[in-house]
Amino acid sequence: MLWEELDSCGGTLLIVLDEVDHIQDDSILYQLPRARANENLSQAKIGIIGISNDFSFRDDLSPKVKSSLCEEELQFPAYDAQELIEILQQRADAAFRDNVLDTGVIELCAAYGAKDAGDARQSLDLLMKAGDLARDRDTETITEDLVRDAREELERGRIREGITGLTQHGHLVLYALITLEMQNETPIRSRDIRPRYTNFAEQIGVDPLVPRRMRDHLGELSMLGIISAVERNEGRRGGTYREYSIDMDVNMIVNALDETVTEVGIHESIVDLVDKDRTLSDYS
Repeated sequence: MLWEELDSCGGTLLIVLDEVDHIQDDSILYQLPRARANENLSQAKIGIIGISNDFSFRDDLSPKVKSSLCEEELQFPAYDAQELIEILQQRADAAFRDNVLDTGVIELCAAYGAKDAGDARQSLDLLMKAGDLARDRDTETITEDLVRDAREELERGRIREGITGLTQHGHLVLYALITLEMQNETPIRSRDIRPRYTNFAEQIGVDPLVPRRMRDHLGELSMLGIISAVERNEGRRGGTYREYSIDMDVNMIVNALDETVTEVGIHESIVDLVDKDRTLSDYS
């Protein structure tokens, strides 16, 4: 059905895949470029444009997909603070009445956006959330303090939403990394995270994943912005590897992992971060 629809269009078709790194099965990236060679198409020619913020995305593609794509990479620089100011000002002029925004609000939203990898969407969400808070608090002016409050609320919501969507093993991997972070052992390689993760999995009676699958969860956490992954290259002798560390407020993450912490037990490294009402039997 797909091939028939594409072929009926004829000519050259460009298929744009936004956030292409979210594709679970990369076989589609193999089939599309080879559609004519495999006689699935006769009238149409296909080109693919994949958009991703994950620079390591191609590393995880299968060899046959890489060969089939013959891709060319174009990198676009992130917005700087001045560009974000211009974008925000344009939207603010359309969304708010005159003199509603306090001096410095646009600049602060832009500064946060530039700090967060030049993400215009985050800056716009922040400005909108600050406006929502001003309305909820019956305040006529959006101040810098409201922007800071809005950022904290958005961060808390983003962390909880991201963590809620993880699998049980994703929670265990994150919990393991949190405890290592609190013991000042990060940045750390996946092979050194594994013993802690394995221990937590065994404590709740589940089989730990193989190293590759565990690394997949680290990659997902990195993509969500919850942890950071830095690639290291030590040449022929040391090879290439990644080191991981927590990239968000630890207290917020521990709070979002409450069910996992309760199930596994409170690791000694995070005792000061959890509710004081817990009993000794909760500790691992």
